Amino acid sequence: MCGIVGFHGPDDVVADMVVGLTALQHRGQDAAGIATFDGSSFHLHKGQGLVNDVFKKKHVKKLKGNSGIGHVRYTTQGANDSNLAQPFTTSYPFGLAMVHNGNVINFRDVAKRLHEEYHVLPKTTNDLELIMYTFASELRVKNLANLSVVDIFDAVETTQDLVKGAYATITLIAGHGLLAFTDPLAIRPLVLGRRNTEGGPVYAFASESTCFDFLGFEFVENVGPGQAIFIDNNFQVHYKNPYELPKNFCAFEQIYFAREDSVIHGRLVARERVRLGKVLARKVANAGIKPDMVIDVPSSGYFSASGLAEAIGVPYRRALVKNNHMGRSFIVATQAGREDVVKKKLNPIREFVEGKKVAVVDDSIVRGTTSRRIVRLLRDAGATEVYFISSAPPIVSPCIYGIDMAMSTELIAANYTEDEICRYIEADKVIYQDLEDLQELFAEEKGHGGSCFACFSGKYPTGDVTHYLRHVQEERASHRPEKGKKNLSVSAKAPEPTEH
Repeated sequence: MCGIVGFHGPDDVVADMVVGLTALQHRGQDAAGIATFDGSSFHLHKGQGLVNDVFKKKHVKKLKGNSGIGHVRYTTQGANDSNLAQPFTTSYPFGLAMVHNGNVINFRDVAKRLHEEYHVLPKTTNDLELIMYTFASELRVKNLANLSVVDIFDAVETTQDLVKGAYATITLIAGHGLLAFTDPLAIRPLVLGRRNTEGGPVYAFASESTCFDFLGFEFVENVGPGQAIFIDNNFQVHYKNPYELPKNFCAFEQIYFAREDSVIHGRLVARERVRLGKVLARKVANAGIKPDMVIDVPSSGYFSASGLAEAIGVPYRRALVKNNHMGRSFIVATQAGREDVVKKKLNPIREFVEGKKVAVVDDSIVRGTTSRRIVRLLRDAGATEVYFISSAPPIVSPCIYGIDMAMSTELIAANYTEDEICRYIEADKVIYQDLEDLQELFAEEKGHGGSCFACFSGKYPTGDVTHYLRHVQEERASHRPEKGKKNLSVSAKAPEPTEH
């Protein structure tokens, strides 16, 4: 999962871009990059680290141009190095700069076709190159002397037919304008906004609407399934109609990844998380537990915890204090790193939890090791009982669309029962959201689809992905030393899942 932005207006856009990327920093902390176009040349700067670390004043001054695209990266495929930071550029045809959020699942087929038919050899393992060179290859067979909007959209449609997976992309076409398009199922989010200025309109694409709040943009619309939107140099907006397919928007965006203040497909993320908490109240009652208080794991668990507390009529407290200068543990690349982040970023308030039965709500349980650390923190602070409650259903299948949990051995719910998980994380009770309840919450009009629940159900909207899963398993295993499972069956705990 990454964050992308694209701006096109009458004046230099780099200042807006830096603010916009900072608003999306939660979507990626490994690297950041910006490319701008000043009418004759691209200007590019990217590097590893946070937005404020990568873009110093001297870099911003050089990023001239009234069009620009930007990216914050969280590593899912390939290594974490500066060569894989986006945007990517190519000089032909016209000059293209592109960013994307998502994951290509037929990358071997696409790479083979590019090599055999167009003699293109990608320089990196980044999926973006496959999308960019496929689009460039289709574009260059058009009438380059008189490129039309229809030509651009034809190249987009062929690219969408050839490249499978989940992706939202933004492309600068030098001398022509700014283009955005999504995969045919709109698994990854992308929104369009507009701000009126004295010099004319400024248009912006972003992964989340929260960017527009900071910059004074008006939300215009979501980029729909398979839709392409092109904004030319006269600031005219052109559309390619979306595919006649139901969207399958990633449910994990609403549960965890997106910011609470974002509106995605007409749904305020904060409100959806409150609803998730309220639905959990039935399962808490059925489990026969009576907590003295409900607390959250900051910060994505906050709204679900408050909704649960309201529904069951017990106090809500913020009893875990977060160090906001630490990153999100889920998107740290190694298990040791995730453990270290949890230790340093969360501190329980002893006076709140000591002697209390505590229900702690987190957005999900993925590997289980972070959950276990949180339970231990609360017990060390004096909690007499700890009930661990997940806003998400059990994650039983690898995500192949851009979230870093692709190996089945990392998913504790794919390998162990709920009771075993409870013993492993050392909780008194573990409660998960029901998949059926989640599907009902995120349901849309009959016949028009809604969300992708593949990580909870194993049903992938792009069809049979067995071959791809096998390849990813092999690729990741080759980069991560296998430690093997520890047999703890002598104790009351479940066997420990493989940690990487």
